[in-house]
Amino acid sequence: MSARILVVDDLAPNLHLLEVKLQAEYYDVVLAKSGYEALEIAGKEKIDLILMDAMMPGMNGFEACEKLKQNPETWHIPVIMVTALEETKDRIAGLEAGADDFITKPIDDFNLMARVRSLLRLKMVTDQLLSHTGHTRTNSRPLLEQIDSNSGNILIIEDHTLRSKKLAAPLKKKHNVIVEGDPVKALEKAKGGLDLIIVSLVSDGFDGLRVCASLRFDEGSRETPILVVGDPEDEQRLIRAYDIGINDTLMRPIELQEMQARVTTLLRRKFYADNLRENFNQNLEMVVSDPLTGLGNRRYFDRAIDPLFGALKEKNEAFSIMVFDIDHFKRVNDILGHDMGDQILKEIAARLVTNMRAIDIVSRYGGEEFMVAMPNTAEAEALVAADRVRSLIAGTPIFVDGQALQITTSVGVAEVKNGEQLRDVFKRADDALYKAKLAGRNQAVPASELRQEAA
Repeated sequence: MSARILVVDDLAPNLHLLEVKLQAEYYDVVLAKSGYEALEIAGKEKIDLILMDAMMPGMNGFEACEKLKQNPETWHIPVIMVTALEETKDRIAGLEAGADDFITKPIDDFNLMARVRSLLRLKMVTDQLLSHTGHTRTNSRPLLEQIDSNSGNILIIEDHTLRSKKLAAPLKKKHNVIVEGDPVKALEKAKGGLDLIIVSLVSDGFDGLRVCASLRFDEGSRETPILVVGDPEDEQRLIRAYDIGINDTLMRPIELQEMQARVTTLLRRKFYADNLRENFNQNLEMVVSDPLTGLGNRRYFDRAIDPLFGALKEKNEAFSIMVFDIDHFKRVNDILGHDMGDQILKEIAARLVTNMRAIDIVSRYGGEEFMVAMPNTAEAEALVAADRVRSLIAGTPIFVDGQALQITTSVGVAEVKNGEQLRDVFKRADDALYKAKLAGRNQAVPASELRQEAA
């Protein structure tokens, strides 16, 4: 995948070594020689990932990382800390500063690229979600702070009792933790409702890599973050895990503070992505639904009937549409007010939905106009259905604020002809509706009747 990576190091040889490695993988590389310069570049340019040296004069990598994560314009950029320090306290310091991963010198090319690809995949998903929602990087920062307090559902896949207890005990203080030693049962439990899966790569009873591959293959666990526990000397196995699609690694012997920091980072990103998806789904629903009645809107209707046109062309499966219009609705609004009019619209929508078939497509097309598409239905059958619903609406008063209102509708009905587009059949149905209005309202008129008159 193409991406722009910012490399930060005060030593020119280190900068250019990483530049060569990354450019060989066709990444666009930007260089910074200090923490201050890194902050300036990240604030001005589009950066997808940062490789940050931990030990630099003036402002070290931990301080620069912390400032990046505190800035609402840059907190979303993944940071990999690069250092010669191997002590656990330094890794913890980097993670607590907000770093997403940690890699030590001398840098192994395969290990580096595996971690880079993993974090870039995560960044790409977040960027896509941000672009489809009302969120911006700035207004998402308070959301991230809010979800830090969330507890998660964590599955630990480990068949060694003592090792699983050591993993689970500190996490249970805040999270709901499930431990499973049987990989088959674990894969079943992983199919939904989890926020993080921890997989042992050191088990004698199952192949942890195969478990990770199965988790990524199954739709129910494909998006769930995976943290693997492995031995630092088994580097090729860890690299393979990244290629499969895991999100992070935890080296043995396990330092509990580091584990908790990595778990917190993974859960934070998971909760944030979940919130963005929920927001995206809500926005999508707003795009295709009418907020007043809850029915699909015009855009929804236009898209929903596309398959019906395809079935008509390929299989000659007839379908019809009907246009319902509330009689004298402008007068109702003028006399009773728009609030009363809104109540009437909602009631008419409810009656349409409850009295049409489940396969019929019902939408509010605009104003006081409703559209219904009836699959596998010729005009004569659709006319019977339209007249039945029209009669039910007219025959049952609508009660609004204690008042019983007699509301009627007029309907135009048309069967779709092969080769027609929606605008063509809509015009015919709308012409039939207009005739129903002229004829006194509260009736259903078929479009075929207009053809007969024209003949």
